[in-house]
Amino acid sequence: MQNETLVVLGVNPGGSHVREKEVSGAAGGRRQVRPSERDAAPRCCSGSLEEDTTLNSHTFPPVLSALDMNCVTRVYVGWGLLAVAAMPGCPGEMYTSLLNVKQAIRVERKLIDNLRTYIDHESERLEDVRRFHAKVSDLHTELYEGPGTAMANPLVAFTLIKRLQSEWLNVVYSNEAVENIQALRSSYEEEEAELPKLEDLQGAARGLMRLQDVYALQVGSLVRGRFQRVTNGQPIDIIMPAVSVLLSGDDCFLVGKVAYEQGDYYHSVQWLEESVRLFRGTGGGWSPENEGTLQDALDHLAFSHFKTGNVSYALSLSQELLHYDPMNGRVLQNVEKYEKLLVAASPSRSNGLRRPTSNHLRTRDTYERLCQTQGSQPMHFENPRLFCDYFTNDNPGLLLLPVRREVLSLQPYVVLYHDFITDSESEDIKGLAQPGLRRSVVAAGVKQEAADYRISKSAWLKSSSQSVVGKLDQRISMLTGLNVKHPYAEYLQVVNYGIGGHYEPHFDHATSPSSPVFKLKTGNRVATFMIYLSSVEAGGSTAFIYANFSAPVVEKAAIFWWNLHRNGQADEDTLHAGCPVLIGDKWVSL
Repeated sequence: MQNETLVVLGVNPGGSHVREKEVSGAAGGRRQVRPSERDAAPRCCSGSLEEDTTLNSHTFPPVLSALDMNCVTRVYVGWGLLAVAAMPGCPGEMYTSLLNVKQAIRVERKLIDNLRTYIDHESERLEDVRRFHAKVSDLHTELYEGPGTAMANPLVAFTLIKRLQSEWLNVVYSNEAVENIQALRSSYEEEEAELPKLEDLQGAARGLMRLQDVYALQVGSLVRGRFQRVTNGQPIDIIMPAVSVLLSGDDCFLVGKVAYEQGDYYHSVQWLEESVRLFRGTGGGWSPENEGTLQDALDHLAFSHFKTGNVSYALSLSQELLHYDPMNGRVLQNVEKYEKLLVAASPSRSNGLRRPTSNHLRTRDTYERLCQTQGSQPMHFENPRLFCDYFTNDNPGLLLLPVRREVLSLQPYVVLYHDFITDSESEDIKGLAQPGLRRSVVAAGVKQEAADYRISKSAWLKSSSQSVVGKLDQRISMLTGLNVKHPYAEYLQVVNYGIGGHYEPHFDHATSPSSPVFKLKTGNRVATFMIYLSSVEAGGSTAFIYANFSAPVVEKAAIFWWNLHRNGQADEDTLHAGCPVLIGDKWVSL
């Protein structure tokens, strides 16, 4: 059996395997691909039984070596490497900032208005067609189906000839329908630059799968608009958002297809199963707004089950697909190969669904457990050394207005300053940052690039003594005793997270001598001071992996910790992560 090839609907993730293209492609595709998307559109290929899919991954950062401590820096969440803003104009970044997603509502409102205009014009056109149909039908009923004397009247004969030679021609070959649809398309193209790109759809789908994994959510519940995980065999709501929607079969198909094209059959099976179930529930009908069909979902799901070792179910799904498309030669070959595999193979169990291992994230289990636990820091009665107080840092400026301090951890030393910033200051900071928000990228060595392990947009704000940024700098200095003005600290960075926005475990201090931090000759990052500019309904906690606790998002509060020991050595207990935002719009400044 090793030499036999199974012709299936395959993918080519990452470009590591180039397979022979198949002309026929997948079943049921009806969507017209725009020219800008053709290069990125998935292709139908023929794959082999022996072929494995290799996914790209990034590596876990090395342990920090001894580095000089020359300055204090304001830092933000990162792999201990310098993060910078991407260049403007990069496509496919809407999903990385919830602000941009919200702005898309305005664009769709324009599209709705344009569609309403199109419907009105088409209704007028169809009303004219109905009127013409009624007029001609009435003539046939009243004149032509009666005695044959009608044509004796030259007026009747003339009007018949005129209609057949002119009026029918004008109705059948009218440009009005073309003009109406062209006007709709033109108005759409005017807004197209502001619309999500294919990368946004794929990124949003990956965001849903990330939330599914980190928070152990049930796909079947997500499809129904609920956020549930199974506890003691029972589905439990972990959050009930004020607003939710049901997902359609096409919605689930697109999420499953993104996983499928990455060779991630663990997720593709779960989402495509829901897609097939929902498409079956509608009788397999297709709507013009859909990209997928029941046949598409069956096609992808069959191969996904084959890749997970469930050949018998792959055969069953392929046979169902042949019911809708009995002449599909590719699927007929698949069925033949599946049957041969089942006959030749000894009875064995399916490999089952196994979540892909993470090559880069060795602390995944701890990370996800801390994210799932809402505020897992030790209580004060569990550790008497933890406390809350009114803090002045012996600074005269705070004597009359001390700050409420909550000590969250002693190793590493992590504190939360409540009500550090006012509502108006938060809004001012966000307003100043919005025009400059760009996709956050990270730098490894001398290269700067976006990464799936950080989903957000960032903007940098310079300080001045009169600005809100300058006032925050002064307040930070009073609390910490540190000089946070440039060049002793980085400019204030404002971050807005996207769909499933997160930052996987990392250090804020540099972990490599080649880090751009040292090219600036400002020394390593000593401390982190992060301000929560918004609240979230669920998720978004700051999880300290080795210290084994997480701090929830507290609006208007600021969290502070030291990245380096007094001797300048790295404090590896500060390994931390920004948990994915489950429900909410997370803004922070650092």
